[in-house]
Amino acid sequence: MDLDAKLFCLFVSLLSAKWHPGSTAANYNCDDPLVSSLPQTAFDSSSDPLSTHSHSYAKLHSRDGGGWSPLESSTKQWLQVDLGERYDITGVATQGRHGSSDWVTRYNIMFSDTGCNWKPYHHDNSIMLFSGNTNADGVVQHKFQHSIKARFLRFVPHEWNPSGGIGLRVEVYGCTYKSDVADFDGRSSLQYRFNQKLMSTFKDVISLKFKSMESDGVLFHGEGQRGDYITLELQKGKLSLYINLGDAKLRFGNTHTVVTLGSLLDDQHWHSVTIDRFNKQVNFTVDKYTQHFRTKGDSDDLDIDYEFSFGGIPVPGKPGTFLKRNFHGCIENLYYNGVNIIDLAKRRKPQINIVGNISFSCSESHIVPVTFISSSTSYLLLPGTSQMDGLSISFQFRTWNSDGLLLSTQLGGESAVLVLQLYNGKLLLTIQKESDNILPVSTGCPEYPLDSVCVNPITSFQGCMKLIFIDNQPKDLVLVQRGSLGNFSDLQIDTCGIRDRCLPNYCEHGGKCFQSWDTFCCDCTDTGYSEATCHSSMYESSCEAYRHKGYSSGYYLIDSDGSGPLGAIRVFCNITEDKTWTSIQHNITELSTVSRTFGGKPYSMSLNYTSSVEQITAMINSSEYCEQEVTYHCKHSRLLNSPNGAPFTWWVGRGNQRHAYWGGSVPGEQKCACGLEESCTDMRHFCNCDADKHEWANDSGFLNFKEHLPVSQIVITDTNRSGSEAAWRIGPLRCSGDRSFWNAVSFITMASYLYFPTFHAEFSADISFFFKTINPSGVFLENLGIKSDFIRIELFSPYQVTFAYDVGNGPIEVSVQSTTGFNDDHWHYVRAERNIKETTLIVDDLPRKKIQGPSDGHFRLQLNSQLYVGGTSSRQRGFIGCVRSLKLNGQILDLEEKAKMTSGVRPGCPGHCSSYGSLCHNYGKCVERGNGYSCDCTNSAYEGPSCRKEVSAMFEAGTSVTYVFQEPYPVSRNASAPSSAIYADNVISKEYMAFSFLTGHSPSLLLYLSSFYQDYIAVLLCRNGSLQVRYKLSKEGVHAFTVDSERLDNRRMHHVKITREGKALTIQVDKIIKQRHNFSSDIYFKAIKSLTLGKVVDSPGLDSEVSKANALGFVGCLSSVQYNHLAPLKVALRHPSIAPVTVIGTLSEYSCGSVTESDLITVTTTHSSSDPFGKVDDHEPLTNAVKSDSAVIGGVIAVTIFIIFCIVAIMIKIIYQHKETHRKTHAKEKEYPGSLEHSFRNEMDLQNAVSECKKEYFI
Repeated sequence: MDLDAKLFCLFVSLLSAKWHPGSTAANYNCDDPLVSSLPQTAFDSSSDPLSTHSHSYAKLHSRDGGGWSPLESSTKQWLQVDLGERYDITGVATQGRHGSSDWVTRYNIMFSDTGCNWKPYHHDNSIMLFSGNTNADGVVQHKFQHSIKARFLRFVPHEWNPSGGIGLRVEVYGCTYKSDVADFDGRSSLQYRFNQKLMSTFKDVISLKFKSMESDGVLFHGEGQRGDYITLELQKGKLSLYINLGDAKLRFGNTHTVVTLGSLLDDQHWHSVTIDRFNKQVNFTVDKYTQHFRTKGDSDDLDIDYEFSFGGIPVPGKPGTFLKRNFHGCIENLYYNGVNIIDLAKRRKPQINIVGNISFSCSESHIVPVTFISSSTSYLLLPGTSQMDGLSISFQFRTWNSDGLLLSTQLGGESAVLVLQLYNGKLLLTIQKESDNILPVSTGCPEYPLDSVCVNPITSFQGCMKLIFIDNQPKDLVLVQRGSLGNFSDLQIDTCGIRDRCLPNYCEHGGKCFQSWDTFCCDCTDTGYSEATCHSSMYESSCEAYRHKGYSSGYYLIDSDGSGPLGAIRVFCNITEDKTWTSIQHNITELSTVSRTFGGKPYSMSLNYTSSVEQITAMINSSEYCEQEVTYHCKHSRLLNSPNGAPFTWWVGRGNQRHAYWGGSVPGEQKCACGLEESCTDMRHFCNCDADKHEWANDSGFLNFKEHLPVSQIVITDTNRSGSEAAWRIGPLRCSGDRSFWNAVSFITMASYLYFPTFHAEFSADISFFFKTINPSGVFLENLGIKSDFIRIELFSPYQVTFAYDVGNGPIEVSVQSTTGFNDDHWHYVRAERNIKETTLIVDDLPRKKIQGPSDGHFRLQLNSQLYVGGTSSRQRGFIGCVRSLKLNGQILDLEEKAKMTSGVRPGCPGHCSSYGSLCHNYGKCVERGNGYSCDCTNSAYEGPSCRKEVSAMFEAGTSVTYVFQEPYPVSRNASAPSSAIYADNVISKEYMAFSFLTGHSPSLLLYLSSFYQDYIAVLLCRNGSLQVRYKLSKEGVHAFTVDSERLDNRRMHHVKITREGKALTIQVDKIIKQRHNFSSDIYFKAIKSLTLGKVVDSPGLDSEVSKANALGFVGCLSSVQYNHLAPLKVALRHPSIAPVTVIGTLSEYSCGSVTESDLITVTTTHSSSDPFGKVDDHEPLTNAVKSDSAVIGGVIAVTIFIIFCIVAIMIKIIYQHKETHRKTHAKEKEYPGSLEHSFRNEMDLQNAVSECKKEYFI
């Protein structure tokens, strides 16, 4: 069977364009009534059942027949007016049917030049619905925001009086429209010849309107021999402008400037184009969309030789031959630099050469398209012919969807169904076996009784079709519309309702737009932004914001203007306890020597930063303080030539402004820091270098006037004299503080508020702030607009925050609810975003709420009143409490400054620690500040801005850190008093001990706490690598608690936490092992004397187990030691001179997280007798044999060392025996072997120690 199907898929690619409003039709006097003088035959309608209600009586104020009313009131009805010729239409007016209850309340307008292929009137990129009448005889008039040029006008009712029906009387307003038109047949062109050989212009204005029959074609072209050219070409329904100025190489390198704009421009409707060029700046406008850009090339002039061609690019010397496809369609009002090209052609002027056939009236095509609206219910059913030997179907279609059923039909004489569909963007033709039913041709998927056609559950086609032929016979869709042919459902006949939802491109910040028939989506990959339209920045606005979230120092991306146009920049955040510094580096960081220049030219060097000037400026403006250090080293080289001479050196700052003051000085003072401080080496000058001495000097200081930073260039002139030398360095830009993060106000009364200029949030808006209150409700902010438009965020109830707005489609609300009240006097974070895709609301860490926006209707939020913060325009439902860090579309609102001038509102808001005290960790204390809070880490074993940075040190063998507690008062005053009286008031009923350690050595003593009662608490590692906690109490004796776990001397970091309160003891190791024990009764640790980390040096009363562990103390890394509110290790490292702490041996600050195996080997002077990585049972003591071997080996080594040292001592004695210092040296030689022997004995004791832990409880 032959299947002759001609299928055309018209492609439309995606494009980013800026939206611009159309001109208002009321800008000129064009409001004449156009209908009143028309004959009755000028009217037509979808239904004319009764002569008395005919469309012939549809003129405004007509009482003959009363007006038009169809027999059936439905959205398929329409009233049409033929104005006889094209007019400039600026408005319409309507009435209902006279003396009846029939009137239309809402309608839309469609227009056409031919009475076919209708186009709806749009406003804000959506079909405009006009408000109609509320009674039968009242007149409602509308002025169009932008006029339309058309001959035919249709009124399409959408809603009408529910107690009556559709009734219309109409008037159309406008004026005569004159134009010069040329019709190009695709093989013709107009050539405009210049009066001279070369036309060189620095400014060009080209304007025209066109209506195309094809999707491709050249509208105009001009070029010069030096490589200049300009071309406007229609490509796949979009306009591409190619332009090059003065560089022939660019064209062949394919690096010319090309800008593409518009979409679906081959719809056989008129489109306007304007190209306005001044030098390299070009404004390219298609319809209501404009793109601004700068051209490439070397020149500002456009040089065109001989002629400018319209409609095609002719080949020189070959008449009728063209380089590319010519334009096929109509062009009107074509102006080139003020010259009316078509008017010259019509008058056969010699400047115009006409190539091919060009007529001066537009030939119209009467093509009737059809739009399939719904993906589930739209279909068109057309009758076929009874041919048994073949089938021929052809049509054209366009769609955005990649899937859809295009057609299905029963094959005559065969029990099969032919199905043509789009599948993943490709055409798929299948023939499926079916019953012998004779079925007509169907596009889409019809409902009963034709369900058998839809063999597969295929999505129906959404898009447009035209030129439908069945068996080579065209199908008249107007007959289908009037019910005379076939059947249909959910179609728009005689119009193509396809729209480009990516024009304008609502994907912000470079997001890529993709679309289907119903909606669009944005690909935000690599943009740095997120959410539905790539509106929200993925990064914090400042280093202060990162600090607030608990981040430590490092490199981060910050976005100072949030959702604004500036992207994120990479900075270094130096987050300290006192301040948070933001640093941006440039390309010259080292001290730079000034090289000599020739020809009297000054030395100059430019600095390039890693971010743009606009991004850096935004960061500076949002900071509280900024600085940049500058240094100048000089030898016989003057700096500023102070006090009165012209400066020899200057620097260039923001805005390319030149400055002649140096670091440490202020603007307007040509001085250095020493000049202001009156400390220069030569008091006759204001800079050290200006003394011009033949020896090295320097001037340095900080530039901190924010409005002048950053430094972008330095110029030095006094280095060309003999003997002159100089060097300079400009440091990175450093800023601190965040002007917005802690910018807060307090609203005192319900009637108080702050007001700001109108919030401009037409298509996208984001609002973020913090609030705290004790009141149950109140409006945070509100902005009212045109008609019903508004935006509002409020605390609706103690448990609900609501974001509401209206863009003309009715109010939309989204709320976040909480099980706990928001009125708890704690700070809560709110972020609301609205775009044309969706609306979201975030409150604290609660699940975000999101609702989808409508795919059609109004999108623009038109606000025109003041923005009220903390209240409403009615001064009701005001908010009482605090608001801070309010940002709208990334812009900071200075609440504090506004509050200074407003009664009932106070700048600032106390009580930050009530909300953020939990951000101070590890016994850190939150301290209130006027602008925020800080963490006091005095009593914490940690440090840093949030008390989370570990303080750790490396202990060698014998290292001891002892913190001595203050002796109780009675001890120093009355030593003879009974001990019970001396220590009665110094009793501790609970302990909290926490630390981390890393070691490869056991046994070890980690912590030892002693008392004046000879009681102690010891934390040690047994020889088998287990952790043991020992309590020695005067009445209770010794209690030992051993944690049964893996070996803890395994060179890995371990974390220990020990808590006791009364008789309850808890030991936790590594957050995994947590074991509890109860003493027989409440115990008390009385009169603490000292706390020792590592080796206990002076304590003869140690019991045997502690003494064995104390042989070397602790060898390894110890970190963040906390005992109740004391941090002994931190005190020893940070305040060794003022704290009651004694350090014996080597204590080196070290990061335990970076300790390596070699580090442990280096600090370990005596190794453990047991191999921590061996196969010995971790929980059993070593056998006697092993212990004996160890003792023998240790003894042999010790004896050998002793003999060597004895020999050395004898030799030293002989060599120095005749010196005067002989006796003193001899005494030292006698002492040295003794100390060695003592060390030897200690080591032998360690080697023979038994690891069994007596009186212990395995927990």
